[in-house]
Amino acid sequence: MLLQQSLRCLPLRSTRLLAPRLAVYPHSRSEGTVASFPHVSISPDKVVYRGPLTGTFKRLKVFSLSSLTLCLTMAPVMFAIETNLPFSARVFLASTAVGTSCVSTAVIAWAGRSYVTALRFTKSPTTDAIEQVELTTLTLRLRARITRIYDPLFLVPIDPPSGFAKWELAQLVLLPPHLRAGTPPAPGTEETVAETTDAHNRVLGRWIVRWGENGEGACREEGRVVRYFNVHEELLPRFMELGSGGPALPAGSTPTVPSGARAAP
Repeated sequence: MLLQQSLRCLPLRSTRLLAPRLAVYPHSRSEGTVASFPHVSISPDKVVYRGPLTGTFKRLKVFSLSSLTLCLTMAPVMFAIETNLPFSARVFLASTAVGTSCVSTAVIAWAGRSYVTALRFTKSPTTDAIEQVELTTLTLRLRARITRIYDPLFLVPIDPPSGFAKWELAQLVLLPPHLRAGTPPAPGTEETVAETTDAHNRVLGRWIVRWGENGEGACREEGRVVRYFNVHEELLPRFMELGSGGPALPAGSTPTVPSGARAAP
């Protein structure tokens, strides 16, 4: 069954890190376009990007949680002290203060949950191609959430950006022609293409692709995975040495699954 949504997979067009632009494979409207990461030269596991607003978001979250705690603590005091205000007025004031603090805390949590504080790439030792992307985000309680994407094919731009996110894990994918021409994944098989863990490397969620006919894949979430990411694309490093801009896989290779993908448990 043909996919009903087209995706423009990598390269991320406005990202300096991946320029110059790679060749895009034309398809029909129902198929979309797919391209691979270019070759790069980079030390494995090196942090190549740090979010400049990380400290700001941390302070906002601390202030928001502190104000919410203070409101929840002081609300009962309004009913305990002697005052000329009627009971209904005190209820209104307490509920307004607590409600306002809850709403502001929720907004800050929503705006900051996709903000990437650190980004790493891991390259293949044989082909010098990017084969894994690692993005770190923070929860409202400042707990690290580390999302490892085992195949960059599944990291796509949001066009236009939605809310505060610019990248996302693809919901639907189509393998490029040089992979479909070989031995595509068997229909019905599943692969784990991304995982979200905490700071202690405990898996919290997985992003799993189920392959269909002709290299078409539909992804689903298992557990709680971070799907959306907010990065400053203009601040991504420019020092990477770009190669020929060809596919990340060696010429002539026809793997049965995308590079880096893991079998679903």
